[in-house]
Amino acid sequence: MKKHIPNLITCMNVTSGTVAIYAAFHGHLYLAAWLVILAMVFDFFDGFAARLLHVKSEMGKELDSLADMVSFVVMPSVMAFFLIRDLGYSGGGLFTVNSWQGAFMYVPFLVPAFSAYRLAKFNLDVRQTHSFIGLPTPSNALFWVMLVFTRYYQEEFFTAMWGKPWLLALFALVLAILLICEIPMFSLKLTSFSWNGNALLYCFLGAVIIGFVVWGVKALSCMIPVYILISCYDFKRVWNWRFWGILVVLFLLLNWAAAFIVFPAYLIVLIVKLTARADQ
Repeated sequence: MKKHIPNLITCMNVTSGTVAIYAAFHGHLYLAAWLVILAMVFDFFDGFAARLLHVKSEMGKELDSLADMVSFVVMPSVMAFFLIRDLGYSGGGLFTVNSWQGAFMYVPFLVPAFSAYRLAKFNLDVRQTHSFIGLPTPSNALFWVMLVFTRYYQEEFFTAMWGKPWLLALFALVLAILLICEIPMFSLKLTSFSWNGNALLYCFLGAVIIGFVVWGVKALSCMIPVYILISCYDFKRVWNWRFWGILVVLFLLLNWAAAFIVFPAYLIVLIVKLTARADQ
């Protein structure tokens, strides 16, 4: 009986994602965002329960990928679609494009294709046990969820920093590419409570908490770009041109607001590097 408990939790994940899609199509993006957060909670606890009960299985791994496809791939794509549409294309129907610019709102629907490839590859890739190769699908989902929260609680900031349809479409495309890129990303899940091996994660979480206390929800909209920059910086000797390319693009697209993303990333990496030297 206990072997079915993790699978039941995973099914709650996909159920949350399905209801979130329904809520989004009925104009309740805020509710949909919270349902995705609930799906993330279930996604964490299904693996935790499997390890605790010692009932890991290949079926559980496949079921988890199928659930992620709904909650962290299709749902965020729908969310991104409505975010872009609401910025300037709400006059047309669901499949009406009034101008070439209206095509921006359909760019997020490229993400499921990239994500499906990633999830299939993830199940076969033995390198991704304690870290990730490429952007995890929950991180992509978290980016769009935090944008919804930012629009709901800090609408002026959302409009000033993210309120351009082409910019959100570009981020959707970049995130889709990062899903399948061979760029190492540190894991957002704790495998132990020790500082060694979790230094980047602890600093990242500390920056998120401090940013939320100081700036509120708007700081959360930058957490995934910061996560990506930290991962790229940590491996910049290997991916040097990609790191600087991302940095330049951020400054060109966001102007002064890019500092809101770049400075925390540099600070976190600096702290971790200095700590590592001190330990030596």
